[in-house]
Order: sequence, then structure tokens, then C-alpha cells
Amino acid sequence: MEATMKKKFTKDSVIGDVVKESASARQVIEKHFGNGCFTCPGINMESLSFGAMMHNMDPEKILKELNELEG
Repeated sequence: MEATMKKKFTKDSVIGDVVKESASARQVIEKHFGNGCFTCPGINMESLSFGAMMHNMDPEKILKELNELEG
């Protein structure tokens, strides 16, 4: 695997890890899930697919936006 290859997020990625790995991800998470996500203890164990289900969102749309971020 090439060292410069950008890590892609998946439906199983934990929301808290996504935010830690990409500074820009916070805006995408807030856009789709609201800012309450950042004070919820579940952020450290809930996946993107779970968050999408809880907010009645399409996880593929959220993943597409996250994976298009620069950093």
C-alpha cells in the first residue's frame, strides 16, 4: 500500500475517530447530524452508519462527502 494514499472512511468508521483524523470532517458531521454529536458520549463508539440511521440519513451520501475532504 502506498504511503501517500488517503485513508477512506467506511460505514463502520467511528464518528469520533473520523473527526480526529480529519479536521474538515467536523463540518460534514455537524451538517448531517447536528452539533449535539460532539457532546454525546456515543461519538466514541457509534459508527457513521449508526449515526446515519439515527438521523434518518443516507450513509453513502455522508461517506461521499467525508471521503472527498482534503484533510
